[in-house]
Amino acid sequence: MTRGSQRDRDRERANARTPGKGKGKDDGLTPEQRRERDAKALQEKTAKKAAQAAGGSDAGGNSTKK
Repeated sequence: MTRGSQRDRDRERANARTPGKGKGKDDGLTPEQRRERDAKALQEKTAKKAAQAAGGSDAGGNSTKK
């Protein structure tokens, strides 16, 4: 099999795996709803990180001890 043919087949398979993906902006939310969703996710992330720091566990792997 020639390499050019394999490339074409791989492109076709990749397109078949991701039929609906474009830029990913079409999630059905208004900009305000998107801001609220993102703000909530950020608050949860920072709360989790603060709880982890307060607990003293180092599950993230960013240890400063040597």
